[in-house]
Amino acid sequence: MINRCGWCGDDPLYVDYHDQEWGVPLYEDAALFECLTLEGAQAGLSWITVLRKREGYRSAFDHFDYQKIAKYSDKKLERLIGDEKIIRNRLKIMSVRQNAVAFIQVQKEWGSFSNFIWHYVDNKPILRLDGEVPSSTKLSERISKDLKRMGFKFVGSTIIYAFMQAAGLVNDHSINCFRYEEIQKLHSG
Repeated sequence: MINRCGWCGDDPLYVDYHDQEWGVPLYEDAALFECLTLEGAQAGLSWITVLRKREGYRSAFDHFDYQKIAKYSDKKLERLIGDEKIIRNRLKIMSVRQNAVAFIQVQKEWGSFSNFIWHYVDNKPILRLDGEVPSSTKLSERISKDLKRMGFKFVGSTIIYAFMQAAGLVNDHSINCFRYEEIQKLHSG
């Protein structure tokens, strides 16, 4: 029997996400933008809800091409509010364009969003020491405040901590999970 983190349960979509993606370090800006967008979409919902709609998001938001999204018209965003393939929350949908604009600004200032976000952990992921996994930390609070100051929306401390976990800035796989060591090797490689 394979040991996994308890949160992923036995839903095949969740298990696949846990086994293949969660905690794998993301360095490409496009992947980071997608991750940040989907974590924001999750606010108040379960992650499995977002995973089930991820392909709908990719289709609706031009595969998370933030250059295109930054130029979306209000009319385009209004149409997306009626799209059943995504979470139809007006504020969340409108925030994607705002975040694309802010994302591009960060790229201009830092060379890439990856440079910006990874500098918070000195380009080296934080390791879980096992025990209780927090929903937010002082670092996620700091990043959240910085992102909000830059104009990002749906980037509260809890959302940012979930983003840090998903994007590999922190390895929160439990120590007895088979992915813990594999993720460690990815970080050191």
